[in-house]
Amino acid sequence: MATRKVTLSLDSGALEFAERAAKAHGISVSSWLSKAARREAVRTGYTPQAVAPVEAAADSDEAERTAAEEDLRAQG
Repeated sequence: MATRKVTLSLDSGALEFAERAAKAHGISVSSWLSKAARREAVRTGYTPQAVAPVEAAADSDEAERTAAEEDLRAQG
């Protein structure tokens, strides 16, 4: 999956939670935040919108959505 560098502002409490959770899962804070954002998007009803008729991108979006839904179900 392609990544982009972005600048975000988080309140100190949210950042501390993210850092602790990432460490507990043995992953980077960036990776943990990416997964958390994906799970939250799915939880709140986001459905990927087709921007361009590129089948590979659609397949990738669907795979990410499915993985996020599975993560969400596993967490209860």
